[in-house]
Amino acid sequence: MPPTDKPVIIAVDGRSGAGKTTFAVELAALLREHHTVSLFHLEDIYPGWHGLADGQQRYLETVLQPLAGGERAAWTAWDWEQNGDGERRFTEPAEIVLVEGVGAAHAAARELTDVVIWIQAEAVDRRIRAIARDGAGYEPFWEVWAAQEEAWLDGDDVPRAADLLVHGQTGAMAAAGVLKALASLPQLDALLSVERSHGVAPQLLTERIDALPDGASLFRALYAASNRAVWLDSSNAGATAVPDRNEYSIMADDGGSFGRYAEHRSGITSVADGAVTTRIRSPFFRWLDGVWGTPAVTGPIDAPGGFALGWLGYLGYELKRECGGSDVPAATPDAALIFAGRGILLDHARRCTYLLALASDASRDEASEWFARTRAAVESVALGANDSAAAASGCPEIGPAFTVRDSKDQYLLKVRQAQAEIHDGNSYEICLTTELSATAAAGTDPLETYLSLRRRNPAPFASYLRFGSLTVASTSPERFMSLAADGALRAEPIKGTRRRVADPAEDAALKAELASSLKDRAENIMIVDLLRNDLSHFAVPGSLRVSRLCAIESYATVHQMVSTIDASLRQDASRAEAVAAAFPAGSMTGAPKISTMDILDRLESGARGVYSGAVGYFSLNGAADLSVVIRTLVRQGDQLTLGVGGAITADSDPEAEWDEVRAKAFGVLSGLGSVFPD
Repeated sequence: MPPTDKPVIIAVDGRSGAGKTTFAVELAALLREHHTVSLFHLEDIYPGWHGLADGQQRYLETVLQPLAGGERAAWTAWDWEQNGDGERRFTEPAEIVLVEGVGAAHAAARELTDVVIWIQAEAVDRRIRAIARDGAGYEPFWEVWAAQEEAWLDGDDVPRAADLLVHGQTGAMAAAGVLKALASLPQLDALLSVERSHGVAPQLLTERIDALPDGASLFRALYAASNRAVWLDSSNAGATAVPDRNEYSIMADDGGSFGRYAEHRSGITSVADGAVTTRIRSPFFRWLDGVWGTPAVTGPIDAPGGFALGWLGYLGYELKRECGGSDVPAATPDAALIFAGRGILLDHARRCTYLLALASDASRDEASEWFARTRAAVESVALGANDSAAAASGCPEIGPAFTVRDSKDQYLLKVRQAQAEIHDGNSYEICLTTELSATAAAGTDPLETYLSLRRRNPAPFASYLRFGSLTVASTSPERFMSLAADGALRAEPIKGTRRRVADPAEDAALKAELASSLKDRAENIMIVDLLRNDLSHFAVPGSLRVSRLCAIESYATVHQMVSTIDASLRQDASRAEAVAAAFPAGSMTGAPKISTMDILDRLESGARGVYSGAVGYFSLNGAADLSVVIRTLVRQGDQLTLGVGGAITADSDPEAEWDEVRAKAFGVLSGLGSVFPD
């Protein structure tokens, strides 16, 4: 038969008894609605109970290689009753070829496949399932076969290489979830365009409650047991009159039928959706553009606070590898985001609460139950005592003892090295940082730690993120970028800091000194120019303007110099690319950005990780609001880290720069009951 076009080959692999055959049959049935599909079972070709390695080779040479070339595969089946070679069989190429069995995606086979699916199941379940399927004749050979699998997988980590992981489910529901995941893979973008287009946008349901509960109490009541949850917390609501600040707080987890969790590491985005985890091997911002860039809900045109649910979490500094920076591996994920199909918005200005949930025809009962349960919690908490206020009078206990990555002398040396780079013309301004670290006391609750920071240092862009054992407790005052559904862009860089003091006259003098500081104004204006350039690539011509220049904002522990840049996004521009163009925040790199990031990689002694990145949301209506990750405590397991730094210019005083590092650390350290290390 003459060769045909190269088929798409999907390998379904897993240990014996994982349920690969049942799953592959179900998946083939779904794919056949719009495609021609061939299905091959490796169990038909293994040469006996000791023949795993030989069977994998036979499969590669006589089945996979011809099919990958678009040719018919002619192969010899194994006769299990006669324990020898059996009849000659054929497998025709098709638009999609599904190959399933132990070793379907072994190392040599992976070179010829387009997608690898690994079915994961517990050993006890697998044994029961395999013997039930193949009868008592398999039982004496279970250990023999398992040993062959173990030997093969010891040298060939197929689960790690898989594009999709399926955990414990193999029936029709799992196949439907996998089909949805397959449609998100870049390599199947064209093939499964019909499957993607058949999806119906969910409806956004909203409900207003005329009560404003205490945020800490509500988060405890609703999300204390959630493994992954996000609280974007305008914790100094009403404290300043700056426009577009402090009006709303958002809290959500990844529960419910729409909930998902995405984590990016070094070029791979893993998306967990129920029993299926999808690994997308492409740049993070390309993935983000696909899941966020186009409005994807039906419902109210004016979503409360401009937020219509979506992705919430953080982008780490090391995503700079996609924005002109070098690749530096970090201990934490380069990005972590939940998809919230339901959530709560606290409207501080109007003193009310909005409940938001996505609903499809299949999930309306689930949404109704969530509304009822959450409404009751909001009303109950609103009627109770304000425990945040009650706890505010307490003092933090003695906190953990921190160490600093760079001693004072080492940091001063790096300041002078940065100035040498500036004198050589390699940069104008370098945001040099260091890191404090400590071990959390046993039994310390990360949420209670955040609440302590929140009481001590309230901020307009405070946030608490929990992703399993990784938590982020931020009291950031700085907006990285906001993007409204109508395309209005805003960036608000901070450059220039003075620590606040108890004496009112001295405090006022420090504020005035910051306002008149030529050095701080120069730092701020350099970053404003950098951001104007970043935003100009995606802005409507003539829309870019500096709305505020070098204004002073005062917070609980510091005075800050802040500017505001506004623009309008071009209608043909990618929203994710607009975010990437400004990432990382220029206030955390310096200028010019790309060459300065290279200098920082040489000067700093480790990855920044979450610090210097961005926290916020990417809403389904195309809106986004992101803060800069500063004044932020990151906890992974029992390890605590706090990044701090400052902008170095040609006329910086190294001693003053060290004092600024200490001032910026003070708010977080004092909230913990800790002090800056000697």
